[in-house]
This record gives sequence, C-alpha cells and structure tokens, in this order.
Amino acid sequence: MNNVLVTGGAGYIGSHTLVSLCEAGYTPIVVDNLCNSDIESIKNVESIVGRSIAFYDIDLRNEDDLFDIFVKYDTDELEKIQSVIHFAGLKAVGESVEFPLKYYDNNIISTLSLLSVMQSFDVKKFVFSSSATVYGVPETVPINEDSKRSVTNPYGRTKLMIEDICYDLVEQKSNEGWQIALLRYFNPIGAHPSGLIGDNPKGIPNNLMPYLLSVATGKIDEMKIFGGDYDTKDGTGRRDYVHVMDLARGHVSALDWLFTKSSDESVCESFNLGTGVSVSVLELINTFMKETGVNIKYSITKRRMGDIDECYADINKSKNVLDWKSELSLIDMIRDSWNWASKLKL
Repeated sequence: MNNVLVTGGAGYIGSHTLVSLCEAGYTPIVVDNLCNSDIESIKNVESIVGRSIAFYDIDLRNEDDLFDIFVKYDTDELEKIQSVIHFAGLKAVGESVEFPLKYYDNNIISTLSLLSVMQSFDVKKFVFSSSATVYGVPETVPINEDSKRSVTNPYGRTKLMIEDICYDLVEQKSNEGWQIALLRYFNPIGAHPSGLIGDNPKGIPNNLMPYLLSVATGKIDEMKIFGGDYDTKDGTGRRDYVHVMDLARGHVSALDWLFTKSSDESVCESFNLGTGVSVSVLELINTFMKETGVNIKYSITKRRMGDIDECYADINKSKNVLDWKSELSLIDMIRDSWNWASKLKL
C-alpha cells in the first residue's frame, strides 16, 4: 500500500485524479474543507473504483488538525503517508481580483501549513497543482517550461508564489531531499466517462465548458463570448483544452517519476500538461452543437482585461521526462462533459 495524501480531493481535478491513483495502485487519503466541492464526489469515486476512500473534512490552515492525520498514519496499524498531491485552493480569477486577501490567506497559508507538517514527518514527495496562468501574457507560443513567468491577477500570483516556495525548499541545503513536481495545467475540461463525476462549480461558472453546459441545459439563457476581434482565424481566442482524465493521469505520471528518485536527491521541476494544440471558442461551441445536437445561443461582447489571442503548451518535457501525453480528443472532452451534464441536469 502506497498512501498519498490528496488535498482538495473532492474537487473537479482532484476527484478524477483519485480514480487514476486507485487504478495505478496508490491509496489516496483525502482532506478537503468542501468550500467549493461536495462529499458526493467522493462517494461517486468510490462507486467507480469499487473501494472506500478515507476522507477528512478539515481546513489545511488548521495545522493541528492536519498534524493529527499524519500522526494517525504513522502508527503500527496504518502505513505512513509517503507523498502528497496538493489541489486545495481557491481558483476563480475574478473573485481573486475582488478579494485578494482572501486568496492570499487561503492559498498561501494552507500551503505553508501543509509543507510544514510534511517536513515534520519527513514526507518530501510533493506534486503541486499549478497553472499556465503563471505564464501571464506569453511572448510566444507554444509555451515551454522555461518561458518567462508573470501574472495578471491575485489567483495567478498565489500559484507563482507557491512555485517559488517550492524552488526555495529544494535550494535549502540544511533540509535536503525535497522532491517536487509543479504541474502547470492549461484548460481542463471533460468528465469521467461514467458520468458520475465532473465539473460542478458552485455559483455562476467562471470557466468556458461549465458555462457552455449551463446554457445547453437551460440554466443560463445565453453564452457571452468575450472578444471577437482577436488575431485568430474566426476572431475568438484560442486555448489549449485538455481532458481531465488525461490530466489525472499526468499526476500519476508525476508521482511515479518522484518515486524513481533516491531519498537524498533534491529536485523541483515544472511540467506543462496540455495537448499542444489550440482550439478557438467558436470552434468549441460549433463542435459541441454538432456532437450533441443542442443549439447554443451566444453573443459576442467586449474582451476581458488580460485575455490574449492564443495560448497553448509545448509538452515535450512532459513526454520526455514523465512519459506522459494527452490521449483524448476534443470530441471525447465534449462527449464526456455532455454525458455528465445530462445526468446532473447542470
């Protein structure tokens, strides 16, 4: 049994990664305060994998509660936690601009608490859920891991700051052995093919696919496309969309890679997780209508500040080092998203 603590495991990407971890032979232990998720996702993951998953409703900022969990798994009865995948964090860009202190408090303090407890128990294999937002407005595409990092909002800054904390940990000669993978996601969409888990954000959706699904199911009347005058073929922005199950496999690949390292080796490496191709907003909408037969009413409005023409990943490092690449197509992403939304009545 290889115990891996998964923070934020009841969330969208976290819940799908639980499935992949179980399939790969890992034993996930979930901590989540359910501020933007639901315990039902854990129950549905259990239905998919056919086994129970340990779950603890705690806030990572409460270091004592987190410490107690590590103690529990450092006994003769239960095997020690050997690694951590860290998803937990607030993630709405617009909200972060309105409430920056809320984001710094939640995302940074929780991570510091987590790393401190890990260090106390000599648990130093760490996979961090970062984001392509750390690239800010890229100078060129495709974007590789050595591209300049910059941010345009507090949410992105918390990701960049946590990355820098991780780099500093590895440079800390007095405490060697930290082994860290920073996974920079591009645009995850899709759902598990069972339709039991998917992206179900609380409140008005901030991301394109949940927004599109809300229009498709009649929850929202019309979809607004932010900007139709970009320097692209159809005038709408182009992004790198990656299936959430491919993304989930990426975390397993990163964890597998960390377990190839000797205990005294220190490493902190960043990896892009995307498809390496871009799709425009209109292409996504039109493909959705074609594949589902559902008409989507939309209108084009003004650009949002900070949005760019095109953004997509160079994934060669992930291929070469992690032996990972995306396998599922845009049609797979749409099919699985619609299957999830149809069952949930989003």
